[in-house]
Amino acid sequence: MSSTPTPARKPVTLPRLLEMPARGEKIAMLTAYDASFAALADAAGVEVILVGDSLGMVCQGLSTTTPVSLEAMRYHTECVARGLSRAQGTAWLVGDLPFGSYQASREQALHSATVLMQAGAQMVKLEGGGWTTETVRFLVERGIPVCAHLGLTPQTVHALGGYRVQGRGEAAAAQLAAEARALQDAGASLMVLEMVPAALAATLTAQLTRCPTIGIGSGRGTAGQVLVMHDMLGAHLGRVPKFVRNFMADAGGVREAFQAYVNAVKSGAFPVDEAHAW
Repeated sequence: MSSTPTPARKPVTLPRLLEMPARGEKIAMLTAYDASFAALADAAGVEVILVGDSLGMVCQGLSTTTPVSLEAMRYHTECVARGLSRAQGTAWLVGDLPFGSYQASREQALHSATVLMQAGAQMVKLEGGGWTTETVRFLVERGIPVCAHLGLTPQTVHALGGYRVQGRGEAAAAQLAAEARALQDAGASLMVLEMVPAALAATLTAQLTRCPTIGIGSGRGTAGQVLVMHDMLGAHLGRVPKFVRNFMADAGGVREAFQAYVNAVKSGAFPVDEAHAW
């Protein structure tokens, strides 16, 4: 008796990610920092894996992401890319540009992005608006896909006065919206909105027709969601943001927890719109 082989999953591509919001399908993004967890996340249906500089806090025990080096990001990006390759993974891989690796000049940003792309990333992420717009344009013009990041930007948490919701008030919301539009116009293909009021995040999602938004602590109105893997597995150090859900609590294992997260994002069961605070 012969069995019908399981159809091979198609790799997630940038055009597919850009088409998902139009189809009404949410994008599930999750961080990963090594080969094994990356393969499990991919098998569970996570479309985008982010090698976040959050590794400084969850892997290295640092109090912020600021000290994370480009070499550390290169190493962990290589590990994740290798895990996806061995598991014949299909997820889209994004690497964080760490603090100090893109602020000095566009040329510095290009060098740092090249390091991560050569390590296996398919896209790089950088934080902030305003001055970053031309850096994004510079990278995109040279064939490097970019994910922008607005709202709470952990690399500059000291300047922001701590882990606080960003974009509150008319003036702050207008500035954030202007920065988001400028980044889209510069060529950013994805945009993380972190700790932004849910109503504002939903409005920006509707306005950014060429740049799907990925929320974290920004309500359910974004085109997708991202969480730090350690947080959603209940394996964290220090305080946990109120918007985080422990998907491991009712799961039989890590892969099941990842699948529950993906299902909750897709169905809209996660997150719940409420006060998002640390």
